[in-house]
Amino acid sequence: MASLVLGIDVGTSATKAVLADAGGTVIDSARAEHGFEQPRPGYAEQDAEAIWWGDTLKVVRELLRERHDEPAAVCVSGIGPCALVADRAGRPLHPAILYGIDSRATAEIEELNVELGADEILGRGGSPLTSQAVGPKLRWLSKSDETLLRPSNRLLMPSSLAVLRLTGEYVLDHHSASQCDPLYDLREATWIDEWWTRIAGELSKPRLFWPAEVVGEVSRAAAEETGIPVGTPVCAGTIDAWAESIAAGVTHPGDLMIMYGSTIFLIESMATPAFSSALWATAGVEPGTFSLAAGMATGGLAVTWLRALIGEPAWDGFLERAAGVPPGSRGLLALPYLAGERTPIFDPAARGVIVGLTLTHGQPEVLRALLEGIAFAVRHNVETMESVSSTCNRIVGVGGGTRSGVLPQIVTDVLGREQSICPPSVGASLGSARLAARAAGLADEADWIRIERILEPTESSAGVYSELYDRYRDLYLRTAEDMHALAELGAS
Repeated sequence: MASLVLGIDVGTSATKAVLADAGGTVIDSARAEHGFEQPRPGYAEQDAEAIWWGDTLKVVRELLRERHDEPAAVCVSGIGPCALVADRAGRPLHPAILYGIDSRATAEIEELNVELGADEILGRGGSPLTSQAVGPKLRWLSKSDETLLRPSNRLLMPSSLAVLRLTGEYVLDHHSASQCDPLYDLREATWIDEWWTRIAGELSKPRLFWPAEVVGEVSRAAAEETGIPVGTPVCAGTIDAWAESIAAGVTHPGDLMIMYGSTIFLIESMATPAFSSALWATAGVEPGTFSLAAGMATGGLAVTWLRALIGEPAWDGFLERAAGVPPGSRGLLALPYLAGERTPIFDPAARGVIVGLTLTHGQPEVLRALLEGIAFAVRHNVETMESVSSTCNRIVGVGGGTRSGVLPQIVTDVLGREQSICPPSVGASLGSARLAARAAGLADEADWIRIERILEPTESSAGVYSELYDRYRDLYLRTAEDMHALAELGAS
């Protein structure tokens, strides 16, 4: 019997795949770098054929070239919620519209709030309509090309595109569906037929499964293309952050995961749904569970922007420059809204701000201020989550941003709370592998959870960060009108 499982994740900046054994040990891995396009302000797109499927082929072929046991099951996760309409065979019909960093459908959000009622949308779907929602993006697509929403076409995300190409099955997992606001009823765990027709027209509805459920087997054609053996079971998969939460063991009510990636994402596991107009309530990964989620529009993207701006070619040691700067960045304060902001302010026209600059400030101070601004945004989200749920009783940090301890330690200090850090190998691809292992009956759940280190807050920074956090919250309120005017000017 095969003892390995294959987990794949299609991320914002890379596609990764791992082969893991039944105890969660990574036997081999592969990675393919990519990016996304911003053809206009507020747009964020990917070529789904080249990236979602093409890079999946690259990493899978690379892994399976080695002499490994045949995988017992396959699971794919990916960025989301995304909006892609493809034909019956899964061939994309337009550039894929990415998650909340794409804010093109602002007018459509307002239209649907008027048509359906903002309170009714929140009450049925658990989330307000924001740039994260799929429904407004489908409405935008229907305006750009009314032929897209025909019965023969499919609504896909990276995980479901892979499932379609591997098995021929057209499905979507419940969690991803719960982020297709306002098309899914969170309490009833099903599509809202009348709203689907109103927004998605005649577009075919995917069948709904939970992420670890087997939805089909690898077809002969897919086996020839990928190297995965014919008949290998394929799971429904899910959105990357939720796959990563499974890898990190964030499954008990009150557990909170902070995902340090291109953007910052937060997920709290819950036994019952908690609705808020400032956050996203979603289905969980396991049947009958729920999540409360928050997401920032930048994180690593903001640091990458700064590194490119100052012409620094290497990552090695870059973040460590900020470690030598004292808390408060020697009098600098930053708002990290370089791509607008998602939760809890939901302002796509928000813009980045650095206040307090003098001729004595250099690159390390600016970098530290930007990292502190990101940490203040994390605290704003955590406080908002705790205002509608119980206090988070455990915080776990995951993602590529934990490789350097600088940002996680700043976040720990700003929160004033202990934070457990998972090893860098714990990612969405490993979470997908764990879901595949569960589907194959191989998972020893306790063995998959690994903590690399525990960060404690630095008491001496508490006073500085408490004062700066209050100023951070106030700075947005005082500059929002100017931000919006400048955003309009930049779009003209």
